[in-house]
Amino acid sequence: MSNLGLNYKFKIMTFQEIDFSRTLTDEQVYETIMSNYSELSKDWICHQWNWMNNVYATFKDHYKYMIVISLVEKTLQFYDQMNIQYSYDEYYSKSYQQIEKFNITELCEKLDLPKETVRRKVLELEKEGVIARNKKKIIIDRKAYPFVKPDNQIKFSAKYIYLVSQALNKDKVYLKKLDQKTIENIIKKKFSLSWRWFYRMQIPLIIGYHKFMKDLTTFHIWGTICMNQVLNVSKQLNTDDKESSLDYFTTNNVLIKNLGTNIGISAMSISDMTNIPRATIIRKCQYLVKEDFVKINAKKQYVLSSMNFRKILPYQTEVFRYKAKFIRKVLNLLVIS
Repeated sequence: MSNLGLNYKFKIMTFQEIDFSRTLTDEQVYETIMSNYSELSKDWICHQWNWMNNVYATFKDHYKYMIVISLVEKTLQFYDQMNIQYSYDEYYSKSYQQIEKFNITELCEKLDLPKETVRRKVLELEKEGVIARNKKKIIIDRKAYPFVKPDNQIKFSAKYIYLVSQALNKDKVYLKKLDQKTIENIIKKKFSLSWRWFYRMQIPLIIGYHKFMKDLTTFHIWGTICMNQVLNVSKQLNTDDKESSLDYFTTNNVLIKNLGTNIGISAMSISDMTNIPRATIIRKCQYLVKEDFVKINAKKQYVLSSMNFRKILPYQTEVFRYKAKFIRKVLNLLVIS
């Protein structure tokens, strides 16, 4: 019997077993964030404030942006379920993105908004050409609004994840040594996956503050006052090099004790920093003063009120669990990549 000379080449698949002893849990990341809060708080506040500024700047309307990214997140979820992944460059190679069909009720539940509000804002987005229908397709047209790729946000996120990884290294919980650029690269390489995780952190986190303060513009203004206060009492928050980091509750007790009334921020400064109109700032701050979230000092500046600052702390501890989940996923991705 002649040899047909057929040579079969078998590709040997090497199965890389995941060493679960090197991966993190949500609880490990959460505990490290809480126990090293004095080292991490300022960067987190700046991370969130930068993101909120971008949210508002896109449409001059926080909720329109939340609707758009909710629709994008749903599509990213579909990609994930189908094991479809896009890098940063691949994802932004087109000026539009096709999205899944959606219904108003689903958006209402996700964003905790009345049906009429969501319907009105979706119609406005359609009139502005942001949401467009092309035959049976529904697309988000990035050319129709001042869209900015999230290069800076990726840098902010990578920096914060890097700082958390250092704290995890110090606590001997996470052994892999990282730098900020490596984290930026993995986010961009696995962009459709990692940015879905990012939105799954931010959407419920921000909507949680919407529920707490009844309005995202109000939260944005309160967050700006908070950032100003935290940065101005940084000397009290910083520990000496010889001392260990302060945990969440100790850090905030130091902050509350040093709130004072001398270092505040004016409505004009808030407006300059956020681009929210000054008249809106004054109106929203009246609510914040009435509800004792902030108070006015002798210089007519806004400062945090210790009473409601204490009220928000327990809520923030729950919010941070969304953050821990996002960071855990990115760091574990680096372990198995």
